[in-house]
Amino acid sequence: MSDKSRQMTPEEAAEFAEQVFNKAREGDAAMMAALLTKGLPPNLRNHKGDTLLMLAAYHGHVDTVKVLLEHKADPEIRNDNGQSPIAGAAFKGDLAVIEALVDGGAQVEGSSFDGRTALMMAAMFNRVEVVDYLIGKGADPKAKDANGLTALDAARTMGAADTVAQLQKLLG
Repeated sequence: MSDKSRQMTPEEAAEFAEQVFNKAREGDAAMMAALLTKGLPPNLRNHKGDTLLMLAAYHGHVDTVKVLLEHKADPEIRNDNGQSPIAGAAFKGDLAVIEALVDGGAQVEGSSFDGRTALMMAAMFNRVEVVDYLIGKGADPKAKDANGLTALDAARTMGAADTVAQLQKLLG
């Protein structure tokens, strides 16, 4: 007679959780869907406050992002550093992930604890296509972070010539 109701030890639970976070990092959409269907909490967070959605978005796994959003993962949960999934995707320049996040309810203007928006992240790292998309979705190029810096200021600071020119043209 087997005991299927045996509880996991804390060590087993920690190991399982780490495997789940790895599946999000690796973009295993099918496994993620199976786990979520069996009751995995879609907003599970790791020791850094990263959700499964944050990890999938940051690592560019659009199919996993879509699966998580379909299972009601919250695209607005920030990690312990105040970063949102859309800001992580903007940093990486992954337009497909950003589109999926916006379609799934992510706020285009959602900022980190320091006021930095996804548009600022995209501008800093010279992500022209992402800047176009975010502005097209209503991102405010005049928004300022906690230090009073705009996306254009951030782009200038980082020497992101293409987005500097793009934002200068847009702002006149």
